[in-house]
Amino acid sequence: MSEIRNLKPEGLWRNFDDLTQVPRPSGLPEKVQQFLLDFAKRVGVESYINAGGNVVMRKPATPGYENRKTVLLQAHMDMVPQKAPDSNHNFETDPIVTHIVDGWVYANNTTLGADDGIGVAAIMAVMEDKTLKHGVVEALITRDEETGMYGVNEMPSGELHSDILMNLDSETWGKFVIGSAGGVDITSTLEYKEVENDQEAAVKVTLKGLRGGHSGLEINEGRANANKEMVRFVRNAVTELCARLASWEGGNMRNAIPFKAEVVLALPQSKVAALKDMVARQKALLEDEFKGIEPNVEFFVEDVEKPANLVPVDIQDNLIDAIYACHNGVLRMIPSYPNVVETSSNLAIIHIEPTKASIMILARSSREDMRDYISAQLESCFNMAGMKTVFSGQYGGWDPNPESEILNLLKKVYKEQNGEEGIVQVDHAGLECSVILGKYPGMDVVSLGPTLRSPHTAKERLEIATVEPFWKLLVQTLEEIPVK
Repeated sequence: MSEIRNLKPEGLWRNFDDLTQVPRPSGLPEKVQQFLLDFAKRVGVESYINAGGNVVMRKPATPGYENRKTVLLQAHMDMVPQKAPDSNHNFETDPIVTHIVDGWVYANNTTLGADDGIGVAAIMAVMEDKTLKHGVVEALITRDEETGMYGVNEMPSGELHSDILMNLDSETWGKFVIGSAGGVDITSTLEYKEVENDQEAAVKVTLKGLRGGHSGLEINEGRANANKEMVRFVRNAVTELCARLASWEGGNMRNAIPFKAEVVLALPQSKVAALKDMVARQKALLEDEFKGIEPNVEFFVEDVEKPANLVPVDIQDNLIDAIYACHNGVLRMIPSYPNVVETSSNLAIIHIEPTKASIMILARSSREDMRDYISAQLESCFNMAGMKTVFSGQYGGWDPNPESEILNLLKKVYKEQNGEEGIVQVDHAGLECSVILGKYPGMDVVSLGPTLRSPHTAKERLEIATVEPFWKLLVQTLEEIPVK
């Protein structure tokens, strides 16, 4: 039995542990959907899967609380499937293995799935607990939030009846989020005819060991992006050593800062030793530039069998220039919230073969005009390389409402329970609140949660000491929801 089942509150941790046993990577919702339906049937609450593939639950009001406003508790069922390089974990079949270290819950060299499994577990605990006092409670557990908010975008309007939305997908205890950034996926592609490899030798150059991280919450922490650091090396290798590009694989999730990239280069045999020296110099440079931020840089070269074909020279040069030039990281902070990122981009995934190239970027902004600006900037960059750019998965920002009734109630209860003021903030991460508000504009909305660190990485961890006070805050707030 997992040791987290011994933690308090028992119901929430038990449900979270049960959830870790269900494979639920983004894009494969069937197992977790059935798990949630089976749970709802077992505890006696209404449930169904709506047209967006989301699980909806409803729990009736406690006798005497029928006149209270209806509350929607919301979280997402999917998790980011990231793992350490030496992990053999299969996210489609294997359960998550948890352990406790110094007051934090970790997984075994994979993402933990507390983003947003802890929110789902809290919803389950509310649904099954017969001792709680509350009005009608609805639950919306969405699919494929991490890959483009597909579930919430595809859900129908008119099926929910809530006055208040509490999103349980925030990641710092004691902070109440009242606004978030919008985003858009930017994918640039190009197809071309390969050329025969006329070089004498080939090498694979690998950059890994970087911290990676959440491309919204951690984009301003100065972490290295494996694709952007690799292009510095590749450009020098091509310019100084006549290297030729055969392939490039970097990053694997649109919303995660890439921690690994590898390229295969062909070059004259006489240049191989110089290239290996260049790798060693670049590694030392990265370690110096990111001292205190990236302590585990691995940058190395291996001799490999010669690939049959290469990217044509003119295409190769254009691709390298575009990758080098494209914006990555923070573009602007919010003037009225100078500690919060307003606009950013993440050079997330690069896939280059001898016949085709694909580059994916996630751009975020809390302002639509700046989201459009950075999107056009990136499109223009890749246009110059002859690439075709497509925008997808677009979602709007969530405008803050400092006068929110549910916010003020949460702040009151938080201060009563913890003896200090809660913090109100706007996040650069994308939250589903904006999409729900677009379909239900009358809802009063806030986002909260216990403390979670390094989501979207194999170092993801959940702080145990924040889970019980989070639960107590949720329970008392539900009991004090005002009348309609």
